[in-house]
Amino acid sequence: MKIKRLFTRKGKSPYAGMKFEKRTSEVKNIDGSSNSTMEVTVPSTWSQVATDIIAQKYFRKTGVPQLDEKGKTIQDENGNPILGSETDSRQVFDRLSSCWRTWGEKYNYFDSKEDADAFQGELAFMLANQMAAPNSPQWFNTGLHTAYGIKGSPQGHKYVDPKTGKVKSSTSAYERPQPHACFIQSIKDDLVNEGGIMDLWSREGRLFKYGSGTGTNFSNIRGEGETLSGGGFSSGLMSFLKIGDRAAGAIKSGGTTRRAAKMVCLDLDHPDIVDFIQWKVKEERKVASLVTGSKVCKKHLTNIFKAINEAGLSESEKVCAKSNKELKKAIREASADQVPMNYISRCLDLAKQGFTDIEFEVYDTDWNSEAYATVSGQNSNNSVRIPNKFFKALEKDEEWELISRTTGKTIRTVKAKELWGMISESAWQSADPGVQFDDTINEWHTCPEDGRINASNPCSEYMFLDDTACNLASLNLVKFMDEVTGMFEIEKYIHACEVWTVVLEISVLMAQFPSEEIARRSYDYRTLGLGFANIGALLMRMGIAYDSDEGRNIAAALTAILGGASYKTSALLAKEHGPFARYEVNKEHMLKVIRNHRRAVHNAKSSEYEGLTVTPQPLNPKFVESYLVDSARQQWDLALEYGEKHGFRNAQTTVLAPTGTIGLVMDCDTTGVEPDFALTKFKKLAGGGYFKIINQSVPQALKTLGYKKNEIEEIIKYAVGYGTLSQAPGIDHERLRALGFTDEKISAVEASLESAFDITFAFNRYTLGDDFLVKTLKIDESKLSNPELNILKELGIDQKDIQKANDYVCGTMTVEGAPHLKEEHLPVFDCANKCGRYGTRLISWAGHIKMMAACQPYLSGAISKTINMPNEATVDDISEAYMLSWSLMTKANAIYRDGSKLSQPLNASAFEDLGLLDDDMDEMPQTEKVERVAQKIVEKIIYKEISKRKSLPNRRVGYTQKASVGGHKVYLRTGQYDDGTLGEIFIDMHKEGAAYRSLMNCFSIAISLGLQYGVPLEEFVEAFTFTKFEPNGMVMGHDNLKMATSVIDYVFRDLACKYLGRHDLVHVKPTDLESDKITGETKDEEPLLEMIEKKEEVHHADGTVSVETNKVYSRERDAGMVTQARKMQEAKMKGYEGEACPECQSFTLLRNGSCMKCDTCGSTTGCS
Repeated sequence: MKIKRLFTRKGKSPYAGMKFEKRTSEVKNIDGSSNSTMEVTVPSTWSQVATDIIAQKYFRKTGVPQLDEKGKTIQDENGNPILGSETDSRQVFDRLSSCWRTWGEKYNYFDSKEDADAFQGELAFMLANQMAAPNSPQWFNTGLHTAYGIKGSPQGHKYVDPKTGKVKSSTSAYERPQPHACFIQSIKDDLVNEGGIMDLWSREGRLFKYGSGTGTNFSNIRGEGETLSGGGFSSGLMSFLKIGDRAAGAIKSGGTTRRAAKMVCLDLDHPDIVDFIQWKVKEERKVASLVTGSKVCKKHLTNIFKAINEAGLSESEKVCAKSNKELKKAIREASADQVPMNYISRCLDLAKQGFTDIEFEVYDTDWNSEAYATVSGQNSNNSVRIPNKFFKALEKDEEWELISRTTGKTIRTVKAKELWGMISESAWQSADPGVQFDDTINEWHTCPEDGRINASNPCSEYMFLDDTACNLASLNLVKFMDEVTGMFEIEKYIHACEVWTVVLEISVLMAQFPSEEIARRSYDYRTLGLGFANIGALLMRMGIAYDSDEGRNIAAALTAILGGASYKTSALLAKEHGPFARYEVNKEHMLKVIRNHRRAVHNAKSSEYEGLTVTPQPLNPKFVESYLVDSARQQWDLALEYGEKHGFRNAQTTVLAPTGTIGLVMDCDTTGVEPDFALTKFKKLAGGGYFKIINQSVPQALKTLGYKKNEIEEIIKYAVGYGTLSQAPGIDHERLRALGFTDEKISAVEASLESAFDITFAFNRYTLGDDFLVKTLKIDESKLSNPELNILKELGIDQKDIQKANDYVCGTMTVEGAPHLKEEHLPVFDCANKCGRYGTRLISWAGHIKMMAACQPYLSGAISKTINMPNEATVDDISEAYMLSWSLMTKANAIYRDGSKLSQPLNASAFEDLGLLDDDMDEMPQTEKVERVAQKIVEKIIYKEISKRKSLPNRRVGYTQKASVGGHKVYLRTGQYDDGTLGEIFIDMHKEGAAYRSLMNCFSIAISLGLQYGVPLEEFVEAFTFTKFEPNGMVMGHDNLKMATSVIDYVFRDLACKYLGRHDLVHVKPTDLESDKITGETKDEEPLLEMIEKKEEVHHADGTVSVETNKVYSRERDAGMVTQARKMQEAKMKGYEGEACPECQSFTLLRNGSCMKCDTCGSTTGCS
């Protein structure tokens, strides 16, 4: 095959003219428990997030020959290469591109060496310039053997030898990479034999272990009550689904911290369909019951013991309800709240034996909590397969038949409307099940002679035969737009489509697979998954609304070019290498599908389509520039022409995947076909921390729409704020001076404003100092310890003035109401969520569905996309959305209503609707409302002691401990009561950001108040040791502590050692430091962190074999804090989901297709 050069020149490096720079990136272990830093080299145009993704996730950490500054291999004294980690992004780009080139040359995919050189160079250029990226398994596995000679022991994988056509077992873990992300597997109605139920859990486990995702249709499994061959009756599908769900959860927790990527599909006529539809709803109710019940029980059982312990009676009278009136009252209240009498009796029995308390666990609604781990259905996406005949039954209000899996006869019937209502209500309550339109999917099936399409991968974009796999790649659309002319560079885009189709085809050739059946069928059908990302950002830069006819048709044209160019390339590959093995059997069907694709791009009439019940939304040339339409039509004309002559090398070629992690490595603002989620972003800085910036597409959009430079600047400042109180409305420097602020104090406040989320965070006792607050500003000293203290309010500043100043300084995080911005341009900036404090606009659910419908006619597979709905959406809205999806010929639909998950915090806008706000909160700023309501609606373990505050003496004894945690100086100061018990703490960080220092200060106050109200120090130690966040790492300057997982972890280890004698929490016991004693570990001592050691043989480039021991530290539970609630609510206001990432604990999770991705660490809950 001829490969032309568009981006590179013959004889020149693909990186010529590109600037690379060294940066520091933090690298974490899989479980996030330890960290180190490494210096890496990346293109200077890459963001810090993209840098961290490639360094943390995609750099090979062992077995790589180390190079000097001149690029020569560094050798030891024996002449052997010194091995280590990849440190330069060019090593990764070359590793991938050279591997694809090597396999392509081996099997004659290029006409000449010059073509192979061009192929490798063009790919390296596109990777380095973030123009395209393959799915994550390629980054992990591809090229490790060809580039570095790494082998590794085989893992039971299979492949088909292209020369003999026979299935063989892999002899090495890396010689043939595992580049596929998406799998569909079959299941038989058999318990223990190959291909059966228990065998599927094993096959799924192999895929989950290596980071891939899988989907299965379970409709073959007989329903509950159906007869068994040996007599008796089946326990039903749901009992087995629960086993598979727990298996997936266990593999997730044992391998990595991300959840398993799994899709469970079920036909709508299955006998157990009702239980399946309501599965997650019922399981979430169990979680709510566990959380509420545990708290109710804990409260009443504690009250019973309190009544016993505080009674001034004899031992026998204390536990007698007749004598102890308080006990009688506590028992009655417990009984009234349905606390089991058995547990009430246990309290009395334990009290008689001398116990003063009963252990009773309290649960919360965090998705990673024990409450969720206890119930089933949490480790998969669920979808029902709906045929067209169901919609006919729904229209006529008919009965729907549920069919026996063993006899094929009708077991029972249910009203179609009733079943439809269950689906809609369940999706409204728990975001599951999604729907897949079975007939639409199979009417576009290219290989129906070999069976129906029964299922999809977890993200719903790959839909094909059972026991097949798909490897994905995506193009970054923004990189193909000329920012000067605003034109889309068609020639470069088509060239990229052609080259990456060849890459994915070669990836099938070189791949190994988890089972013999998948190896055989993937080789026979050679399905590919080429797609794109960043359509939302592209449309915004063009000044076109996502939810508009223009936006939809531009997306349709670009999808059509992608699909046509890819199938055209597949036909040209078939000319040289022959069509896929099962093409001749399915030839007429496949050509029919290609003709239907072509008809859509030519805007054909509905009557012209072949074999379609629901016809597609065609490309409308009225809303698209002619050069895009002409190019799209030309590509499909060629695809059909070449396909009729040569056939096709691949049964499928295109999908629109969620592009989670790879979207971050390409610095995409939007993933897959999604719109943007927010107009302001929090940019990660190389030195740590975040800086608020405008979405990079907004300035370009405003420029395209004709706004002047000064107008653009004012609009942006309205969104992100000015970062200063100088000239701020309501509160400016002059007003602060009038209130008594000195220039020094104003400067201190100004220093913390740029990164502040709210100006009230900048006015705190740490920034201003207690002396200044009390003596100059005349604030009552007793109020300083109140964590809810609002200094601006105390100074008599009106709430309206505070809010005006806050909007000026910190921005509104929206462009709604911005100066100069015309109302007709607002739709251009609409996002998936409402933006900022005042944002009211968001893309309608119908807009999401219409975008999917516009792109779907030109794809082999489907589209992974979330249909976002606001919290106020109704069950009828869900029903209408599903119906609209079917009528517009989408293949699947996953709806996510804001607040539909119990683990997701509610939007601040829903506070009033819940009736949770007090009357005096109407005038509070948003941040204070968040803080107050968080205590009411966020389920966390919070201990409330009902007692009087014990005051500290005016002159207090204590100590000051100076140390360094992870390179950051920490000063810990304690204050004691006269009896030596701890009463207060102060935490000071040297040279930390103002927001962080303020948080530490507020945290110290909260702990001090708890201690003074009688909360035992033991409770705080148990709650806060082992908490993990930055800074963390080595502890310097402390006699007993040498490592800490966070500053908070360090503080409470120190306090536990000094005040509780908890020497098990320190690394060096105080007795070990005594000069007259020699101590050592005893056999009963347990290490601070449990270590799991895994040994693995690694074969290196020099022929040596080494055994590596990987140490993974166990993760300790992270206790709930009230500040967690604030983080969750702030995340919601920033456009995130409000849940913590299970891998890095950052509150930056975003909906990503039907899954989620973390905007900080790049981890995804999907398979790409």
